[in-house]
Amino acid sequence: MGVFYETIPETLIDWIRAQNVFWVATAPLSGSGHVNVSPKGGKYFGVLDERTFWACLSIMKYLDLSGSGNETISHLIEPGNGRITIQMNEFKRAAPKIVRLWGHGLVLPRESKDFNHFVESQDLHDMLRELPGHRSVIIVDIHQVGSSCGFSVPYMDHAGFRTTLNDVYAKKDKKFREGNKDESMERYWSYKNSWSIDKLPGLPNVVAYGKRNKIEPITKMVGPRAPQTHPYTKLDSNIMIFMMIVWSFLAGVLITLHFETLLGLITDFVPPAMIDLLTQAIPQTKA
Repeated sequence: MGVFYETIPETLIDWIRAQNVFWVATAPLSGSGHVNVSPKGGKYFGVLDERTFWACLSIMKYLDLSGSGNETISHLIEPGNGRITIQMNEFKRAAPKIVRLWGHGLVLPRESKDFNHFVESQDLHDMLRELPGHRSVIIVDIHQVGSSCGFSVPYMDHAGFRTTLNDVYAKKDKKFREGNKDESMERYWSYKNSWSIDKLPGLPNVVAYGKRNKIEPITKMVGPRAPQTHPYTKLDSNIMIFMMIVWSFLAGVLITLHFETLLGLITDFVPPAMIDLLTQAIPQTKA
């Protein structure tokens, strides 16, 4: 039987911090977009309080390490989106448990003002020195917590963390510091992380770096059914903003010129008090 909470219960906080792996699920707003689920391993995450999980991406808060994909970030920074779910499982020979954290995520890009403030406040300098491939910190504002049994989850023993990813980025960082500009993390991100598989943009600074240096992003999905252009990115953002301004202006003119007619149409559906407010708020045209 599942149990739900508005915040993380104290009984779960230590259990969450003790986990070695968790899963992150996000999705674009478009119904034709792809749902993404990513496993995250390592101790690069924590619980700030009963409502806040962080991670460095690759930490709920969690640290986000660099990788070949960019789904989580693209979904979190998509206007009107930000939805995220964190899941953890009990694998030890203890009481079975599956915990989910539902919330909205905030991306703190590497070296941004908010990122640096967070690193300072949580004293993460030593951790980041060991992780040259860190890309951002993800902070999750939790609005619901669910705990359920996990009797279908098998027992598994933790044998250790893989070090390959950290080793690869350490070598890239060393080559970059020795003068090889092609080994910069910015170039890697622009090649691998500029766009999601649904063609949603990644971090603005990453996309801008790629355009400025003429870096062609990697092709991710293949075949005739692979997304070519996401419906939200078909038009240049500046054109979309201009169109929104024009439509807002035209709507305002229409309402002002035909207010009496529109008011008559909605009188039967809107409370009288609201009608009075509308009448006072919108100027009347004189015949």
